Amino acid sequence: MPLSEHEQRLLEQMERALYAEDPKFATALEGSGLRTRTRRAVYASVAGFVVGVGLLMGGLFVHQQWVSVVGFVLMLAGAVFAVTAWRRIPRLAAVDPRTGRPVRRKKRGGGGGSIVDRMEQRWQRRQEQQRGGF
Repeated sequence: MPLSEHEQRLLEQMERALYAEDPKFATALEGSGLRTRTRRAVYASVAGFVVGVGLLMGGLFVHQQWVSVVGFVLMLAGAVFAVTAWRRIPRLAAVDPRTGRPVRRKKRGGGGGSIVDRMEQRWQRRQEQQRGGF
């Protein structure tokens, strides 16, 4: 069962406080947590994907279609599991090791919001430029 937004915020605050109080201890605990397990799942999925590619090519080389089909299914399963595991990796705020305080990350792109919001903003800018340009 996933955590609510409030619980996630509280957990992030506790993690930041732990990093601020004792960064060395926090990094020691980090290695055995959820991040490590999900990273291992991503690595295993990528390895499955690579093995699937090998089976796919090997089946084509030896003219055995069933080996190619098994390779394709393994490739597909590896890709799906890698993407879902990658999305589950918890994102912690970066911590400055000298001060122990969280460092704010810069936002990507020109603004926030969903893709639809950004597309709508671009459309409106184009419409305004066309009106003003003629």
